[in-house]
Amino acid sequence: MKCARVLISGRVQGVFFRASAREEAQRLSLSGWVRNLPDGRVEALLAGPQDKVNAMIAWCHQGPPSANVTGVEVSWEEAPPGLKGFRVR
Repeated sequence: MKCARVLISGRVQGVFFRASAREEAQRLSLSGWVRNLPDGRVEALLAGPQDKVNAMIAWCHQGPPSANVTGVEVSWEEAPPGLKGFRVR
């Protein structure tokens, strides 16, 4: 299992980014979470098979139709133990 922490910049808050990300992550059977950051970015922790994590990262570059993504930063890390399901924080 691979785990990526993703920081998404642009117009990504107030546009249903987190709810849409949860739907896409659940569709891909990923574990993790997504949350808004005080600086206006969205942060996501994505865990699952490499190909599915990569597909979710690719989705983050676009986001939902009302988003305007200007940047995506990815860092790879160990998945926290007991991570199950995908939730909005």
